[in-house]
Amino acid sequence: MPWDFIVILIFLAVVIPLMGRHRIRRLFALPRTTKMDRLTVYASTIAFQCFTAVVVLWRAMTHHITPRDLGLALTNVRLTLGVTGVLTVLIVANQFASIRRLTTRREEMQDVLRELALKVFPQDDVERLAYFGLVSVVALCEELIYRGFLQYVFQSVAHGAVIAGVLGSAGMFALAHLYQGRRGLVSTLFAGTILAGVRAWTGSLVPCIVPHFAADLAAGFLAPRRFREGGVIPDGT
Repeated sequence: MPWDFIVILIFLAVVIPLMGRHRIRRLFALPRTTKMDRLTVYASTIAFQCFTAVVVLWRAMTHHITPRDLGLALTNVRLTLGVTGVLTVLIVANQFASIRRLTTRREEMQDVLRELALKVFPQDDVERLAYFGLVSVVALCEELIYRGFLQYVFQSVAHGAVIAGVLGSAGMFALAHLYQGRRGLVSTLFAGTILAGVRAWTGSLVPCIVPHFAADLAAGFLAPRRFREGGVIPDGT
């Protein structure tokens, strides 16, 4: 494996999880976040995600990895669009059901999700617009990095073994979401495995990017309102 790929793997496996955990802990330690705090988080995340994706794409191109190898080409349009539609509907429906369950069953409430709704998720129309931009960038960049680049690298190192690419990318994706706690880690690993399997099946990142975007958008837009209605978080935040 080229040295620069090793550096990228170490960065994604060690630095990214530690940075995310530190950042979330710092935000959660605040009594409350302001509008500027949330917009700053959105802007800095967009910048960091874009920078990381550009570096990964640059090094991939340097080693003659093609757009097709990264899942950036449509090989079977009908299959890709069909899988994209079905998976998006299922994932959004699951988000709705999960948030509704958490607002009616307080004992299942995850502190992390509550704090995200309270301190990170958008609270007004300006923030929702910025959040829309954030989830658009995150969905595109994370899928390029984890289901595009990393899945290709793990599969190549394993001499073409698809399962190695799927499990390797899913594991790294879960580590990047370590800040969500144990339950979040497990659910992210499961979601990452499904998305990686879809990427291997269709050969495209489209069925990964669209559901990823839809899931994050639904959570950020729906959770704060539902939690207020259920009395999980107070009004006026």
